[in-house]
Amino acid sequence: MDLIPLPQTVDLREDAPPYAFGPRPLLATGPGAGGTARWLRRELGAATGWDLPEAGPGAAADIRLRLDPEGLARQGPEGHRITVDATGVELAGADAAGLFWAAQTLRQLLGPDAHRRAPLGGRGGRVWTLPYGTVADGPRFGWRGLMLDVARHFLPKDGVLRAIDLLTAHKLNVLHLHLTDDQGWRVEIKRHPRLTGVGAWRPRSRWGHRASPLWNETPHGGFYTQDDIREIVAYAAERHVRVVPEIDLPGHSQAAIAAYPELGNTDVVDTTALGVWDDWGISENVLAPTEAVLRFYEGVFEELLELFPPEVSPFVHVGGDECPTTQWHASARAQARIRELGVAGEEGLRSWFIRHFDTWLARRGRRLIGWDEILEGGLAPGAAVSSWRGYAGGIAAARAGHDVVMCPEQQVYLDHRQAGGPDEPVPIGYVRSLEDVYRFEPVPPGLPARAAAHVLGAQANVWTEVMENRSRVDYQVFPRLAAFAETVWSRLPEPASRDYAGFETRMAGHYRRLDALGVEYRPPGGPLPWQRRPGVLGRPIEGVPPVV
Repeated sequence: MDLIPLPQTVDLREDAPPYAFGPRPLLATGPGAGGTARWLRRELGAATGWDLPEAGPGAAADIRLRLDPEGLARQGPEGHRITVDATGVELAGADAAGLFWAAQTLRQLLGPDAHRRAPLGGRGGRVWTLPYGTVADGPRFGWRGLMLDVARHFLPKDGVLRAIDLLTAHKLNVLHLHLTDDQGWRVEIKRHPRLTGVGAWRPRSRWGHRASPLWNETPHGGFYTQDDIREIVAYAAERHVRVVPEIDLPGHSQAAIAAYPELGNTDVVDTTALGVWDDWGISENVLAPTEAVLRFYEGVFEELLELFPPEVSPFVHVGGDECPTTQWHASARAQARIRELGVAGEEGLRSWFIRHFDTWLARRGRRLIGWDEILEGGLAPGAAVSSWRGYAGGIAAARAGHDVVMCPEQQVYLDHRQAGGPDEPVPIGYVRSLEDVYRFEPVPPGLPARAAAHVLGAQANVWTEVMENRSRVDYQVFPRLAAFAETVWSRLPEPASRDYAGFETRMAGHYRRLDALGVEYRPPGGPLPWQRRPGVLGRPIEGVPPVV
């Protein structure tokens, strides 16, 4: 049994012949099961050649779909059960999401070829079978996510849709899209067209870490139109994935300032000379603390809220991290603003920005979420925190009654290198192997139960400074995302007691699924020749051999 993530209970029989599907299986769709039925016909049908017509009155269906909230109450939200016997296979869900995850398990049970886009033997050229038995399952956490940075290197729309499919193949249900930064603005805002007309494009990109002397002189950019965003959100919602948009403020904003120079600190910097930043790191060019800037970003968020409806995306991420205060310190206008607001210096201005949009979003029925720096200065009760600088921010937020998404850099930043060898492409940060990720624990030990209840779940973060295309993202994310998925879905023992050897054994089958899905993952033996980046500098950590 090579199911990933590991289910709660599995009872598959090897002492009986498996159930064999005929060349034209029938599907029975119960009330509320239409979304999963559409997905099965489209995805499983493509791999098997099945049309999966609806079973007529009195006809025996090979695959039966139904909601069973009472019978699956023990499994909790998103829980499900699969039963295979001589009559076929029944998928039951505690809710529509649970039924959809049951369909993902069904596809895994059918084998790697069920993940392909066309049948290998032609239509009807293969007999598909399932072992008799049951699988009962449900997730540990409600927030099981991936943060994808499309600001540093743009990922076209089809790549985002593919990422959603790969999340669902691992029962992950949140896609956090990092849409803006110093190096690019990636979402169309109709009232401010220069955000994408200017802010979505940079003249060149550094090749490697910011210490590298190499440059890619090809201009880089791109953005999602509002209809692209609507399509992404709808595509995700049909697959029970929430999309969380991130618009960074008040730091990480040089692309916006390049498009609209009046957003910057014009009394200390000639913002008209700024372009979209072509380097990595943290730009000193931050938003000016003015009412005009607040009104500008309120307009941005007004359009954003229309694109991300509350039933699909209740959270809006505002960044709030890594905001240099050098310009505010030198700005007479910013210093006057500090006195006017009565805040505690330049750091108080950053908190003032966050509190303003915290209140603004709450009045519109949304919840602000930001990186753990936003704790400094206080938050409204409904605001949530993404804890990235280790566990400390998440612990403080949870103890203060704020919901938390755990994403500590030291454990689940997938842009960090997977091994310490010299062949790793542009090695960044800590060495975090597949086993390291598998031993990640979202709830810190010793956190009181009342505070632990505020841990919504966790997400893996993927920053793309040194990931110039989809292949590089694949390499960094996989197979570690499979390990991460198990830590947030399955009810595993304490990290030191986890059966990593058993997980590795199951991964042998899962690699074949990734092959069928076309994922360019890091092989267990290390990068393939074309996955390396010889001579491109990374950011070595002491004790790890540098790339030469």
